[in-house]
Order: sequence, then structure tokens, then C-alpha cells
Amino acid sequence: MRLRIFTEPQQGASYETQLAVAKAAEDLGFDAYFRSDHYVKMGDVTGEPGPTDSWITLGALARETSRIRLGTLVTAATFRHPGPLAISVAQVDQMSGGRVDFGLGTGWFEEEHTAYGIPFPSLGERFARLEEQLEILTGLWGTPGGETYSFSGEHYTLAESPALPKPVQAGGPPVIVGGTGAKRTPRLAARYADEYNVPFNRPEDTGAAFDRVRAACAEAGRTKPLVYSVAQVVCCGRDEAEVRRRADAIGRQVPELRTNGLTGTPGELVDKIGRFGELGAERVYLQVLDLQDLEHLELLAAEVMTKL
Repeated sequence: MRLRIFTEPQQGASYETQLAVAKAAEDLGFDAYFRSDHYVKMGDVTGEPGPTDSWITLGALARETSRIRLGTLVTAATFRHPGPLAISVAQVDQMSGGRVDFGLGTGWFEEEHTAYGIPFPSLGERFARLEEQLEILTGLWGTPGGETYSFSGEHYTLAESPALPKPVQAGGPPVIVGGTGAKRTPRLAARYADEYNVPFNRPEDTGAAFDRVRAACAEAGRTKPLVYSVAQVVCCGRDEAEVRRRADAIGRQVPELRTNGLTGTPGELVDKIGRFGELGAERVYLQVLDLQDLEHLELLAAEVMTKL
């Protein structure tokens, strides 16, 4: 079981804050530093100093870290055209020496689209665009050197693209598809993903989602192994007072967090992570919402990661 740190910088984090968290995560032995791809804050926070672009941030972090993997959970397909996105992600993969994992989703938060002038089509169209983007991105990265790539779809058309630059990782960075949709998500995961992620769900619902993707892989005749993972908000403390203090800092209630996330003492977290492991999860993305609390990461590394 590998633990990854997952952040939500739109809630209020400068690049310097994210750098401090990424460096701490690397020094403490976590497997990866991931961030969301959002432009507007959520909930009762100011969001100041304002949003930071995910791929600009990851490009900078690629040059200031050396071991830890870097990625998005998940990039919004509504934000960028697939051709330029393929270039950006490939460049960050080069800048990191091949340490990028790439999550891609439909985009869902309408408010950030209207705030920054980004079209927000219907859910059906967003899924159609996501599927075309997955086809294009993997196609561009997988095109052999010296050959060109073309694609003609309902929403995107590419003609004789040189399919450059190439990522360091052969065929492109590992692709992450997430969500709990009953039909389209399992089909896309089975066809395009290297990893399937279930975000913010209880173990019983997570197991059902994993089973739907396993069934889709079997139906598609997929033989390539698929990594299964979960994302959970984390709030860990040595005792109940410390747990409550950390919950208060992110504006959440301890009982709700215990039900819907990884909350409690290190022993409680180890037990619940073990339940996800029994379902087949190999990675857990720990959603850390207070990015100023680096002692939280130290506790997770010393008392949770070492027990797994």
C-alpha cells in the first residue's frame, strides 16, 4: 500500500506553500504529491491568494523535487484542448525525469467555468469530450517517433500532428480515470486507464465501484493489470483533542469525517486503510486540506505509513 499526498490549492495556497508540502512529502517518504485542478474555491474560505494553474505548478515542482511522483486528481477536460494539454504534460514529464501520473476527468464545478469564461456543456457532452481527449492524448504520446497522428471526432480534429514532444515514459504517463459512474466510467477506465480511483467513498461503495470496473475490463478482454486506488480526506491526531483541533482547522466535524474519511488516531487510520486494501486498493491519496500543518504529514509518515 502506497500513500500519496493530495492537495486542494484552490482553497488558498501559494506556489511556495505547495512547494513546502511537496518537499516535505518527498523527504518523509510519501509516494507522490498530487493536486486538484480547480480555479475557484469551495465552501467557507476566502481562496486567497487565488488559484494556481496545476500544470504550471507541477512543472515548477518537477525541477525542485527529485524522487516523488507528481500528478493531478484530476485535470478537467473542459479547461484545455487535448493537443496543447498533451504538450504540457509531456513537457512536465521531461522536466521531472518521467515522474508524472496523469488524471483526467470531465470537469464538474460549473461556478469556476462561468467565473473564468470557460464553456460548460452538458454532462453527456463532457463525457464525449473526455473520451475523445483520452483517445487523442494516449494516441499522441504513443505515436512512434518520425510518424504523425491524426484524429477526427465530433469535438476535436487533429491532422498530421508531429506528436511531439514525447514524454520520458514510454507511451506516456500512466493515466488515471476516477469516479463512481455505473457505465461510462468503468468503460473508459477499462479502455484507457492505468489506474482507477474512487474518491471520497465508504469501503462498501468503493468495493462495488471496483467490481464494476473489473467487470468492464473482463468484458473488454483487457489483460493489462489495472491499479486500483482511493482518495480520502485525512485528519489524524495522537489523541481525540488533536483530531478535533485538525478537524476544526478545516471546518469539518469529527463524526462526519470518521464516517466519510480517514479520521482518528494512527491506529484507526491503519485499520480503515486495511479495509480498502482488502478490496484491492494499492494506493491511497490522502487529501490534506490544511497545507500549513506540516506536522500532520510528519505524524502520518511516522505512525501510519510505517505500519502499512
